[in-house]
Amino acid sequence: MAGQPLVDLVDEVSEEITIMKSATTLISGFGQRLADAVAAALANGATAEELAPLTDLKAELDSTGNDLAAAVSANTPSA
Repeated sequence: MAGQPLVDLVDEVSEEITIMKSATTLISGFGQRLADAVAAALANGATAEELAPLTDLKAELDSTGNDLAAAVSANTPSA
């Protein structure tokens, strides 16, 4: 039987993993909403140049989300 400090540590790590997965989902969802907004703006006459700051932000958001997902994956033990 594992000692209480080990049980507490496992619980804390599990909670952190859940939080990181939630953050990844949030970032991914926001990125898709941003992409949808850019597509709608383009369809309504905005130019790619006008939307470049948002497109650049989307690329940065994707990169950050990918980094977070990779870190979570690398630090999640196999079942």
